Amino acid sequence: MGFAKSVAKLWGSGTNKNQETKASRTAPLLVQFEQGQPRFTPRRYDALAEEGFKKNVVAYRCIRLIAQNAASVPWTLFKGREGAKQKLFEHPLLELLGRPNPMQSGSELLEALYGFYLISGNSYIEAVGVDGELPAELWVLRPDRIQVIAGKSGVPESYRYSVNGKHIDFKVDRITGKAKLLHIKSFHPLDDWYGMSPLEAAAYSIDQHNEAAKWNTSLLQNSGRPSGALVYSPPNDDVTSILNDEQRQRLKDELEEYYAGSNNSGRPLVLEGGLDWREMALSPKDMDWLAGKDVSAREIALAYNIPPQLVGVEGSLTYANFEQARLALYDDVVLPLLEHVKNELNNWLVPIFGDDLALSYDIDAIDALSPRREKIWTRLTNVDFMTINEKRAAVGLAPIDGGDKI
Repeated sequence: MGFAKSVAKLWGSGTNKNQETKASRTAPLLVQFEQGQPRFTPRRYDALAEEGFKKNVVAYRCIRLIAQNAASVPWTLFKGREGAKQKLFEHPLLELLGRPNPMQSGSELLEALYGFYLISGNSYIEAVGVDGELPAELWVLRPDRIQVIAGKSGVPESYRYSVNGKHIDFKVDRITGKAKLLHIKSFHPLDDWYGMSPLEAAAYSIDQHNEAAKWNTSLLQNSGRPSGALVYSPPNDDVTSILNDEQRQRLKDELEEYYAGSNNSGRPLVLEGGLDWREMALSPKDMDWLAGKDVSAREIALAYNIPPQLVGVEGSLTYANFEQARLALYDDVVLPLLEHVKNELNNWLVPIFGDDLALSYDIDAIDALSPRREKIWTRLTNVDFMTINEKRAAVGLAPIDGGDKI
């Protein structure tokens, strides 16, 4: 396929008669009442970002841990078909991924891409360039500014980017589903157009963890205990003598101004007019929030498949040591995420630069996987029934001349 056809394939121009008849029989049911209308995200992105990422240290740590580790893995480009692949060290696609736009490096763009995906379950990349030419820039767009416009053939009609009441539509080819905007989404069991955020699954745990933090802060501001009670004893046991609303409010204001907060800790309390101070202490039941906070932290880490000890949860020994926990992080989270993004880029971006190109990530550059690689190399070194080239192929290396003999 030539360059012009490759560009047409990606940007959504050019169809044939056979393609026009291809459509899912069930797709029209999805858009019976909403064709051409914006589909709003099932949850507000700003609420997920505010409560989950900005205000919850455990969710923040999980998202940053995954995004930073995934963004640090370098990308590689191969030319040729399986069995005769050649690794390229210089190519316009590698240059684009290394410097995607004037404002970001490649790792910054990828960290934003992964971060948006982990917060909202959706991430969007815009390819900027003149029609018929190679993309000149790549930009990651905020998920809350994108709306999917439902199409009748089971693919979006367009993606609408809106800011301050103005919008731009990215048209989608109804046959190929290609556009100048790539939508990367996670699995959602109840939505046909948007992915599901891990924060949704952990929403109750995040609320509990945040409320426990607020409780702790309030407790600290009140000298580390629920202060106590002011008991009013009327003079001469006059039961008809009670405090009026004004006197009650004045007492509350004085207590908050002069005795509440860490700066007033230890200040003596001056009482008059039949007032008596009675201490109050936390019961063991009231202290259950400490254990509840740890449980909530573990559940948040569980939503992201993060070993709890990597996010600082006390007493978490899911894995025997830190090395095993790091290995689990890559096996269960980082590598599946990289694989997902790799497949999307190979389907959307790479075909513009050539049909025989394949983008991948350099798994050998991941230090956390070094112990595993060393074990594989040791086993292969001791094997005496494989040729050198078979051993090289087992670790992803190209064959060499004279390496087909045992």
